[in-house]
Amino acid sequence: MDTSRLDASFDKSSKTPFFDALAILFLRLLFITVAGGVGAIWARSPDLSSVNGMPYMIFCGVLLAAFGVVAVDMLFPRKRIEIISAVYFGLLVGVLLSYLLSIAMDPLLENNRFKSYYSLTTMTFFCYACISLLLQTKDDFRFVIPYVEFSRDLKGIKPLILDTSSIIDGRLAELAETSILDSQLVMPRFVLLELQTIADSSDKLRRVRGRRGLDILNRLRTSDKMDFMMYDRELPEFAGQPVDMKLVLLAKHLDGKLVTGDFNLNKVAKLHNVEVIDLNQVASALRPQFLPGEGFQVRVIKTGEGQDQGIGFLDDGTMVVVEGGRERVNQTIGVVVTSTLQTQAGRMIFTKYDGPEVKA
Repeated sequence: MDTSRLDASFDKSSKTPFFDALAILFLRLLFITVAGGVGAIWARSPDLSSVNGMPYMIFCGVLLAAFGVVAVDMLFPRKRIEIISAVYFGLLVGVLLSYLLSIAMDPLLENNRFKSYYSLTTMTFFCYACISLLLQTKDDFRFVIPYVEFSRDLKGIKPLILDTSSIIDGRLAELAETSILDSQLVMPRFVLLELQTIADSSDKLRRVRGRRGLDILNRLRTSDKMDFMMYDRELPEFAGQPVDMKLVLLAKHLDGKLVTGDFNLNKVAKLHNVEVIDLNQVASALRPQFLPGEGFQVRVIKTGEGQDQGIGFLDDGTMVVVEGGRERVNQTIGVVVTSTLQTQAGRMIFTKYDGPEVKA
C-alpha cells in the first residue's frame, strides 16, 4: 500500500501548510507595502518636507520599523492563541478603562497642563494590570477570553482523540458504522506518522498491522456517518515528549477523551485526569449477558479438559464450556447456562447439553 498517497489525501481534506504559508507571505508583503505608503504620506507632510533629508529619513524609518515587526513575527512562528488573546483583550479593556477614567476626571483636570501625562500614565497602568490579570487567570475566565473556540473547531461535547492501538485494533471502525459515536474523531498528525512507520517496518507482522491501520483510517475519513479531522498543530508542550505523553497533553488541551486499547496509556492518562475510552472495556460491556437457566445454541469446536466437556465460542469470542459436549464436536447443539465466570482473560460460560444437533 502506498502510504504517501494516503498522507496526501489527508492533506487535501485538512488545512494544508503550503497555503497557510502562502497566505502569511502575502499578508507580510501587503503590510510592508502599506507601511511604505504610510511612510510616503508622512514624508510628504509640509511640516516635515521643509527640513533637508527629513522625508527620506522618515520613509526609511517607517520601512525599517515594518521590517522589524515582520522579523519579530518570523522569530516566533508558533504562538499560543490563549496568550495572544489575553494580550489583545487586556489592551482593549485597559484602554477602555483609562478612557472612562479620563472622562470622569476631565472636570478636575480641565486647566491642568499635565492632563495628557495623567491620561498616558493611567492608560499604561490599566493596560499592564489587565494583561497581567488575564494571563494569570486565563483558564478561569474563558467567557472573557474565547481562546478555546479559536484553538479548535470541533463538534460534539468532547472530541475523541485516537491513538495507534485504537486504529490498528479495527473495532473502532465497526463501532463508528453503528452511529453510536456523535463526537468528532481527531487523528493527530504524529500518530499518523507513527502508523506509517509501523506500515514500513521490516517485520512482516508489524507491517501488516500498520497497513491495516492505514486502511481503517481511510475508511473512517471517507465515512458519511463520522466527523473525522486531522490535527496538524504542534503544541509547545509537545517538545521532547514521547507519543503517549503527546496524546495525553492533546486530550487535555482539547478537553477531549482519549480512545485507546493500550493498557499502559490508559493508566497514564488517568493519572493526568484525562478521560479514557478503553475499547477492551467497551467490547466487554457489549457482550451478551446470560443468566443461569437461559438457553442458546453453540457449535462445539473441540474437547475440553473435563471428562465429558466440549468447548465452543460465541461470536464475540466468549468461551462456552459444555458439559456433555465431548461426543458432539463439530455439532451445533442447544445448551442451558449453569454459571458464568469472569477472568482477566475474559468471561467463561458454563453450560450443559440440552438438545440435539441443529441442522444448517
